[in-house]
Amino acid sequence: MTAPRPLRLATYNVEWFNNLFDDRGRLLADDRPSARYKISRAEQLGALGIVFSALDADLVMVIEAPDTNGRRSTVKALEHFARTFGLRARKAIIGFPSETEQEIACLYDPDRLTVHHDPQGAASTTHGSTDAPRFDGTFRYDLDADMVFESIRFSKPPLELAVKTAEGAALRLIGVHAKSKNPYGAVGREAQIRLSIQNRRKQLAQCLWLRQRVEAHLAAGESLVVMGDFNDGPGIDEFEKLFGHSGVEIVLGTTPDPALQLTDPHAAMALQSKVGLAPTTARFYLAPQKRFFEALLDFIMVSPDLTARSPDWRIWHPFNDPRVTAVPELSEALLQASDHFPVTLDLPVVI
Repeated sequence: MTAPRPLRLATYNVEWFNNLFDDRGRLLADDRPSARYKISRAEQLGALGIVFSALDADLVMVIEAPDTNGRRSTVKALEHFARTFGLRARKAIIGFPSETEQEIACLYDPDRLTVHHDPQGAASTTHGSTDAPRFDGTFRYDLDADMVFESIRFSKPPLELAVKTAEGAALRLIGVHAKSKNPYGAVGREAQIRLSIQNRRKQLAQCLWLRQRVEAHLAAGESLVVMGDFNDGPGIDEFEKLFGHSGVEIVLGTTPDPALQLTDPHAAMALQSKVGLAPTTARFYLAPQKRFFEALLDFIMVSPDLTARSPDWRIWHPFNDPRVTAVPELSEALLQASDHFPVTLDLPVVI
């Protein structure tokens, strides 16, 4: 009997995906500019079609998915996109809507997977809770160690999914888009530093909230995948020393007990590197320096039982992945499609 092919999970931050659809969820495949520099909406959509088709994933956690509001539907837009490009991952689902125009959503193959939104934690009161409330609620945490508990909220609530494979295996998935630490709107060096530290504290608090949820799943013996854009990574900025750990390290687990740790080999490489060498998943242009900057921001973290299956992680980097560079059309599409590159996990299926 032939073993079933591995389950491919992907996380992909698509820069301003929302701008490529009208209010009825139809593709805006025209020559008007997209949010990508000097790339039209038709060009970005074509590039995304190439990338999603090449990924051929069973499930894609889409970060910065199209908006859901009184006029627009994330599900309608993503399912139209999937039909247009003939994707296996053609069924869409979201959780709690975002306060922004960027949702966390999931595209999946309904022939391979059963997926439903399954938020955990109690709905918090107006005052909030210190005990991992539901992700659309308020988390109370003392950010400044001054005995005063601040209120923390997600502008983009993590997407919690209960997933079952056709073979009967159960997984818990959490899609994440953590707070950016960039000092948007701050004028002057001192103001930028103050806002950067404030945003760093909030990002860390969000990661502590996530970590509480992770520990609950691990204690319950559940197979867990945490995936998405953390806007953070080991050693990524000068403020990390102020707080001892990056947000990514907090979610992975700082305890020495391996049973309580999540695994992501790209994060491990960044933590262990002594010469600054690490994988990267995002590429941004910095106008003042007139050059590109790369960072490791996107992760797929798995629980110990899934790590034991020897899964295969891959960053679809247009310059650093030989299997991508061997296909010039795909390499160019990755550069046109987004400022982030997809990360995939091939997980052997348990029958």
